Amino acid sequence: MSVVEHVREMASAGLHSNVRLLSGLLLTMSGNNPELFSPSQKYQLLVYHADSLFHDKEYRNAVSKYTMALQQKKALSKTSKVRPSTGNAASTPQSQCLPSEIEVKYKMAECYTMLKQDKDAIAILDGIPSRQRTPKINMMLANLYKKAGQERSSVTSYKEVLRQCPLALDAILGLLSLSVKGAEVASMTMNVIQSIPNLDWLSVWIKAYAFVHTGDNTRAINTICSLEKKSLLRDNVDLLGSLADLYFRAGDNKNSILKFEQAQMLDPYLIKGMDVYGYLLAREGRLEDVENLGCRLFNISDQHAEPWVVSGCHSFYSKRYSRALYLGAKAIQLNSNSVQALLLKGAALRNMGRVQEAIIHFREAIRLAPCRLDCYEGLIECYLASNSIREAMVMANNVYKTLGANAQTLTLLATVCLEDPVTQEKAKTLLDKALTQRPDYIKAVVKKAELLILRINR
Repeated sequence: MSVVEHVREMASAGLHSNVRLLSGLLLTMSGNNPELFSPSQKYQLLVYHADSLFHDKEYRNAVSKYTMALQQKKALSKTSKVRPSTGNAASTPQSQCLPSEIEVKYKMAECYTMLKQDKDAIAILDGIPSRQRTPKINMMLANLYKKAGQERSSVTSYKEVLRQCPLALDAILGLLSLSVKGAEVASMTMNVIQSIPNLDWLSVWIKAYAFVHTGDNTRAINTICSLEKKSLLRDNVDLLGSLADLYFRAGDNKNSILKFEQAQMLDPYLIKGMDVYGYLLAREGRLEDVENLGCRLFNISDQHAEPWVVSGCHSFYSKRYSRALYLGAKAIQLNSNSVQALLLKGAALRNMGRVQEAIIHFREAIRLAPCRLDCYEGLIECYLASNSIREAMVMANNVYKTLGANAQTLTLLATVCLEDPVTQEKAKTLLDKALTQRPDYIKAVVKKAELLILRINR
């Protein structure tokens, strides 16, 4: 067995620190004596060394070594046969045991995403011919394209994932989030649904999340409830979390908290959605519960945005805005797509008087979650804080037209109308409509009270 084969075995066994030390020494030996290892062995050593660096989260260094490995592989492909090694046993044939060049490029793309160099990640994956792209490569490309706003390319990549793996549910959600019709997505899974028993729920699941991504909260809630009540899917944490989020979007905070609590009881290590849960608790003044939740989440993982957002909510509602700003920024650093982190940081900036900076964060939140009303509420509050009533009115009207005439959008539009004496009568009409739809909607009740006080003080 050659020394390179020993390195390969240690890499397969997960002995990353050992691989790093030995491969580093062997690469130095190769540099001092280029004839010591064959081209294929040099390629293997570079890949295994880069993999060990990747495991140690030294992503920039790993990219450098992966690049050297690809250059070595390119030179190797020009050689019809491997030169024999001078210091080792008989070499393994070139066609065997060599790390996949495609896998090396995927690892490079992973490094670039960790370094927040998404353009470089896309470039390296784009260089892989379409026929050679594995499902995980297409999935990464789809997510990167989506983040970069290249929606058509993202849809194509998600569809390719589903063609290869028709039960890739996250790819399904990706397509639905890009406005692909639920019926079209369902048709891509129909064969597998019909051929495997106990998968009849999947078409209903797709329908439910199609409603989620079109902002139809009521039908989404009803459809997920019908799924959750089925005996085989009862007490599913993901479905409960989705219900909690939908109730939150619909302004039903009581039921939202209830569903989050149910999900948390079923999975005490749950992190997803806990940022929204913490925000709701903070809004209700349950700051001790928020503090306990934050501590529990940090004990689970400090590498997710959620614990930082929860702690930030505790600081924000304790009126420690500078601390909330720091915690929100830290959460965004960990997950730039965290809507709740953007809203937290935006609210902290607004309350610190840095309204223009806050506007940037609320706009980004709207881009990421165009169906979430609270993103628009934050932006409109910024416009009102800077006396930009015209911009606030335009935005409120757009939300009203886009998300439909429900109690929340009616109240939001009325909130802006209250700022101008000329439109206060319109505010009354809007609030009456909102309270007719939902007599228990607290925001509408509060705004109606404000309107009555304004009339009394005239």
